[in-house]
Amino acid sequence: EIRSEVNFGGDEEQEEDGDDVGVSDDGEAEYEFRFRGEMDPLSFAEDEDASGLQPYERFEWMQHHYEEEMATKQRPPLQPCSRNRANVRGRKRGSKNKLNPEVNKKLGNATLHYAHGRYEEAISVLKEVIRLAPNLSDPYHTLGLIYTAINDNKRALNFYMIAAHLSPKNASLWKLLVSRSIEQGDTGQANYCLNKAIIADPEDTGLLFLRASLYVELGEYHKAAEAYEKITNRCPDKIEALNEATLLYKRCGQCQRAITMLEGYLKNHVHDDNLGAVDLLASVLMETNEYARALEHIEHILQAYGTEKEVPLNLNIKAGICHAHLGHLGTAEAFFAVLKPEDAHTHPDAIVDVADSLMAIGQYESSLKYYFMLEEAADKNNGSLCLKIARCYVLLGERAKGIEYYYKAVQELDNSIDARLGLSSLLLEDDRSDEAISVLSPPSESESLDTTPSTSKSSWWLSGKIKLKLAQIYKSKGSIDGFVDSLFPVIHETMLLETVHQKFKNRKRLSRSVLSERVKVLDDQKTDNVFQGFRPVASSAVLNKAARAKRLLQKKAAEKEANKAAALAAGIEWNSDDSDDESPQVSRRPPLPDFLKDEESHLLILEV
Repeated sequence: EIRSEVNFGGDEEQEEDGDDVGVSDDGEAEYEFRFRGEMDPLSFAEDEDASGLQPYERFEWMQHHYEEEMATKQRPPLQPCSRNRANVRGRKRGSKNKLNPEVNKKLGNATLHYAHGRYEEAISVLKEVIRLAPNLSDPYHTLGLIYTAINDNKRALNFYMIAAHLSPKNASLWKLLVSRSIEQGDTGQANYCLNKAIIADPEDTGLLFLRASLYVELGEYHKAAEAYEKITNRCPDKIEALNEATLLYKRCGQCQRAITMLEGYLKNHVHDDNLGAVDLLASVLMETNEYARALEHIEHILQAYGTEKEVPLNLNIKAGICHAHLGHLGTAEAFFAVLKPEDAHTHPDAIVDVADSLMAIGQYESSLKYYFMLEEAADKNNGSLCLKIARCYVLLGERAKGIEYYYKAVQELDNSIDARLGLSSLLLEDDRSDEAISVLSPPSESESLDTTPSTSKSSWWLSGKIKLKLAQIYKSKGSIDGFVDSLFPVIHETMLLETVHQKFKNRKRLSRSVLSERVKVLDDQKTDNVFQGFRPVASSAVLNKAARAKRLLQKKAAEKEANKAAALAAGIEWNSDDSDDESPQVSRRPPLPDFLKDEESHLLILEV
């Protein structure tokens, strides 16, 4: 059956209207799709496949099976022979057989019908052409155009797909399929057609960009980074590709790969304007604390840039930050001197970077200078900025000013748990425990509010950290009722959720969709239709897997109700495992994660 659908190197005689396996210039047999045997091309395009596979997935399977079959046979490469064609049952790449006159005439008639809008007549004639010459791409292409004209997009795409596979070097057809697939939101099909389009037209960089963006959409970030890097190697002027590759490698945790790529780029483009690449490289090196190495690259480009041109502000700032981390504070301030108050409006990020860096190395007074530059330029209080200023004052020992700015931060960042905890700690140091309790206590109108997970994200007073801090304050004041009322519900919920989490911990299970896909094999063996030739008879190993999957699905169904009942009895919202999750998940996290692992927490539980 498989042989009837896939060519294996010219075992069959050539058809008049199409070619068998191709023979490349080095004598290797190349896979080419052809309709053979009992396959009905029209059914292939117009009928649903019993396995649920899309046309591109069936084409993909056939090519994969062909390659596996050839690898298993381990045939020697086909040798091209100019004198004795009987030795090679294939065609030399580029050769083409002449079209049957009857087919040629019908194809011309169909084209005239299509051009004059007589679509039904055109379809009828084109189907005759396909029966006479099933491996000619033109009638499928024309049928794709006709069905597009009458808004039957599914049939149109199927016929375009067949036409493209019968003329794989036609890049425009593959590009059309890519566009249609993206419009339909079918990223798998789009990626498949895009790879074919790139093979047909490897010089089109737009296709390379599109493939990289599709990898991102599919969540395959490492492949996307490699795709962008290939674009950079081919088109060095595409700095946006270099930027995307860098960001994606960082996202994958491969900062060193990004550094190697950027340094290689700079080494190969010494005489180009590489400010953008140096800026990227310096950013990555600084994130990995390699300030000396980053500074070396910045100084090299600044020297090459000379004094005639104005150096970009961001490179000056990066140089200053590197000097600061290396202990060269005087030199760093000289670089930072380019920042003016008006830059708080035009380059606020640069000022934030300087202030944050100075704060990180303990230069709190210097960092306050730049934070105040931003504060003066702001139309209203910036909660995050106030929080940074408050922390600087606290580290400088100026508690009163720290409290002032913490209050501003709490007012602007109403749901910031860290701001409230920081403020309450300062108030306790000033013996203002009642004020600290007020900061940590829920607003009066919230007493009757729903405390479900959907509202807990925006309700700071439901935080386990807040309740724990509040309980500690009550305990220090000798208020046993306040201590127990604050802490008991949190401990009870934490222990309950931890118990349920332990029950399901490390239960690695195949998702329902994977199991269902395996079970399909059992159904496929019973199916008898025109597309059966596209599915190989399943091996015993595959059938055993399918049988196990079926038993697991039955077991999952039996366990579902029991697990759900247990979760609901514990007062926990249960997510049904009908989803594609690997295992059932409890939707709430403990209010005090890891609380039970701490010895002090055990003592606190005993006190409660």
